[in-house]
Amino acid sequence: MDESEKQVMGLISSSGESRSKAFEALQKVRSHDYDSAHKLLQESKDLDVEAHNIQTKMIQKELGSDEDRVEVTLLMAHAQDHYMTAQVARDLIDEMISIFEERDKEAADK
Repeated sequence: MDESEKQVMGLISSSGESRSKAFEALQKVRSHDYDSAHKLLQESKDLDVEAHNIQTKMIQKELGSDEDRVEVTLLMAHAQDHYMTAQVARDLIDEMISIFEERDKEAADK
């Protein structure tokens, strides 16, 4: 496996783990365990930063000289898809957790 393939696999792995942590966080909301939900969401964000750093390295390589450029493959497109899907899922779940948490606090105050 060459360096480019390792980067692509790292992007897929980090993105997939980020998405999984975000959905685990949402599951914690069912039992009103917001502390665990926020912890898992932070883990998701940390993994997203890892994925972002990998993506940035790939983009920088693409912008380099012709000899440094990497062939765009279906696997690379798949990795990008994983990354973008994970970001959208995490952002949406973050907002959902905030909504549920506010609702539960309002209900407890009544």
